Amino acid sequence: MAVLGVNEHALANAIDEPALVVEGSVVRAANQPARQLLGARIEGRDVRLAIRHPQALELILSHGAGEIDATGIVEPGRAWRLMVRRLWPGAVLVRMVDRSDAVSAEKMRVDFVANASHELRTPLSTVLGYAETLAEETDLPPDVRANFGRTIRDEARRMLRIIEDLMSLSRIEADRFVAPAERVEVDDIIETAVGNVVHLRGKRSCEFKIILADDLPPVRGDRAQLVQVLDNLISNALRYGCDGGGSVIDIAAQRNGPWVLLTVTDHGPGIPREHLPRVTERFYRVDAARSRESGGTGLGLAIVKHIIERHRGALEIRSTLGVGTSVTVRLPVAA
Repeated sequence: MAVLGVNEHALANAIDEPALVVEGSVVRAANQPARQLLGARIEGRDVRLAIRHPQALELILSHGAGEIDATGIVEPGRAWRLMVRRLWPGAVLVRMVDRSDAVSAEKMRVDFVANASHELRTPLSTVLGYAETLAEETDLPPDVRANFGRTIRDEARRMLRIIEDLMSLSRIEADRFVAPAERVEVDDIIETAVGNVVHLRGKRSCEFKIILADDLPPVRGDRAQLVQVLDNLISNALRYGCDGGGSVIDIAAQRNGPWVLLTVTDHGPGIPREHLPRVTERFYRVDAARSRESGGTGLGLAIVKHIIERHRGALEIRSTLGVGTSVTVRLPVAA
């Protein structure tokens, strides 16, 4: 029973997170967030009907004070921190702080470090192996020595591309809360991006088909970053959608109300449906071997996603196996 005139309902309602006042094993008060989370009729019931985590219940029913991180109290995989404070003999205040975002962010950080280490370790191991052979074997045939040298150069360039993309991601994230305000002409960034990736065509018989609407207004953005977006999208289209003779990559831009829609479409093998939700993750590859062989770092679409988010735009990826892939970027029209 409450003492010294303490109103347990007022106490619980003064807290933004889900909060309970538990006396003995009975929930005497629950604020609105707690009722939404644990059930509208939780008050007056045994706390063990709502919270079924053994360690969390042990702490609550000890009527002491402490904190515990617990997963799966309400939903599988959802992480919470329970903070228990003693109110009066036999009664405690339980606060539930949702840590799902923090746990998810930490997992992403750990996965990112592991993936980045793996991506850099692979070419570095190749470089070290060939360099040690060149240093120790003095009678290698000239053609073998030249081949080793080319391999070292190519793997070093691959590492440099990964590092440059990682630095680019870092810069984009540092500015993610600052919306760009330049007036950028769409035809200009398309022309620049196409010129930047022409060297990737190599021996591929692939042509660009560019269709721009007549009433195309400038967009609000960061010109360098928008060129980078198109660089990555067109490069992907060249790498994965330009296999057959006479292949065409379509680049289109049109106005749609307060937005400009930029679309890059290839007519390659397409992406399986199950991969589409993850293709913008860092280092995620649909075909890892082919991506590395073609010079991809696994960071291109992650960079695109972060740039578009900074521009307060939207990214849509559609793909059909055997038909091709279409990526549409929506950007705000400049005022």
